Amino acid sequence: MSIRIDCEYLGDLRVRAVHAPSGTVLHTDAPVDNHGKGESFSPTDLAATALTTCMATIMAIQGRTLGIELRGMRLSVEKHMTVQPPRRIAKLILVITPPTGIPEDARVKLERAASACPVHHSLHPEIITDIEWRWGA
Repeated sequence: MSIRIDCEYLGDLRVRAVHAPSGTVLHTDAPVDNHGKGESFSPTDLAATALTTCMATIMAIQGRTLGIELRGMRLSVEKHMTVQPPRRIAKLILVITPPTGIPEDARVKLERAASACPVHHSLHPEIITDIEWRWGA
């Protein structure tokens, strides 16, 4: 399956991206520490966001299979960039807070599903990914 995303450089280190199937538009901006204004997601912010939203989606699919509703689950990601060139994502720290009341056996399956998301498998192996699970929080 393929999906087309059309992009246009707008100048001033900003890019407009259009998801062709839905028409949804997003903009990126270079971060302040890399000559930008930081007024929107940077491309590497979107990579971190892609991982986080992918994990949530794959967990929700697994949750449906298990008959578990994950509505209200909270996820956050903290992105760390390398200090030395080449500039790249060095580490992603995720905190996942699922809803309360999920049985232990389902937790294992949901954690496994999150780690198996396609974005996680697409990241360079040098990117450190730490996940903190806050079950029952």
